[in-house]
Amino acid sequence: MSDKTSNQMWGGRFAAGPDAIMEAINASIGYDQRMAAQDIAGSRAHAAMLAAQGIISDSDAEAIRKGLLTVLSEIEGGTFEFSTALEDIHMNVEARLKEIIGEPAGRLHTGRSRNDQVATDFRLWVRDQLDAAESGLLALIKELLSQAEAGADWVMPGFTHLQTAQPVTWGHHMMAYVEMFGRDLSRVRDARARMNESPLGAAALAGTGFPIDRHMTAEALGFDRPMANSLDAVSARDFALEFLSVASISAMHLSRFAEELVIWSSAQFRFVTLSDRFSTGSSIMPQKKNPDAAELIRAKIGRIFGANVALMMVMKGLPLAYSKDMQEDKEQVFDAADNWMLALAAMEGMVKDMTGNKPSLEAAASSGFSTATDLADWLVRETGLPFRDAHHVTGALVAMAERQGCDLPDLSLEDMQGVNGAITEGIFDVLTVQKSVASRMSYGGTAPEQVRAQVKRWREVLA
Repeated sequence: MSDKTSNQMWGGRFAAGPDAIMEAINASIGYDQRMAAQDIAGSRAHAAMLAAQGIISDSDAEAIRKGLLTVLSEIEGGTFEFSTALEDIHMNVEARLKEIIGEPAGRLHTGRSRNDQVATDFRLWVRDQLDAAESGLLALIKELLSQAEAGADWVMPGFTHLQTAQPVTWGHHMMAYVEMFGRDLSRVRDARARMNESPLGAAALAGTGFPIDRHMTAEALGFDRPMANSLDAVSARDFALEFLSVASISAMHLSRFAEELVIWSSAQFRFVTLSDRFSTGSSIMPQKKNPDAAELIRAKIGRIFGANVALMMVMKGLPLAYSKDMQEDKEQVFDAADNWMLALAAMEGMVKDMTGNKPSLEAAASSGFSTATDLADWLVRETGLPFRDAHHVTGALVAMAERQGCDLPDLSLEDMQGVNGAITEGIFDVLTVQKSVASRMSYGGTAPEQVRAQVKRWREVLA
């Protein structure tokens, strides 16, 4: 389409088309064409409302409806020709609609501005992405629950500072991520509920003098209500920022788990085996099996964080209402959404396919004096020592085991009594990792019984 067509869309204000530089900096069709379905849905709802209110004729509304469906079919079929001269998805659709149905197309924009149009389209698009994120999180949580249930009584080391701390169960570790992604799921649902208000009908910034019915268009588009202030409706992008914030927190959780999978799948740990579907080989080292999917998840998270910061910077100094700066909102959100959805799907696949190495997990759980806290707790319970004194005694026993090159259960009773004479044979009942995890029966603890209870609770919540 020519510059002349573009000028006709604007009316008589401009005598000549913009030069190439202005066209390039002003155009957004290269990326906002992704909102075509949302744009056409908004226009269909608007046209139906205009006819219901007697603002346009029923015949014009029907022509617009059929024409918009034709445009949508062309876009989905890949035959639509997008034009940078027409700037954005809204003008491209409207121009093509005019070619198809003629004069009635010019009545579609009655009582509406591109300001409320783009705000509506963008909300609809972000809402769709929140729905997709909900599905992705649910699928990932279900795979984690399966892993937790299968390994509810497998022992493994729990770490602080990446140093062996206390024994935990594989199921307990998986359930920690269920809780994290469960909170992400809650944030997704909260964000969706909060942003589900319609800007359509706010027009440029002040509303319109036409007798429109904003509640009708809101309902048609699945919004809970129209936004209550026209200035806010066209200028607000906090819904996009909240999407990016939710995505960033969820991405951070994905990255933490990805980091653990990279470590766990190494030859030094051998805690898990990742499937060939989510690993690659080396071009020179035939023994290598690289956890590339986990590494790429870990890396892509930076793009999501960056998008969040970038849009914050775009919005932070803008006066009400609309400024052209806000055209820069979509690329950031589109890229972040793509990478979040991809990371969720990849993590779900890895969790579904990965195999925990029970013998390696148990061997690692028994190393590094992981039952030292159990020994201290036993001293408090059985001998009446204050915990700080019990802590000191346990530290002396750990030092003794280090000198002898053995673990705590391998010390003799005589050696232990040399540090504290109140120690009895009963101490050995708590020094195995299996008994350690079984004893952690406090709510939310690592005991297999508690893990199975949490798996059951989550399955009931999801059902």
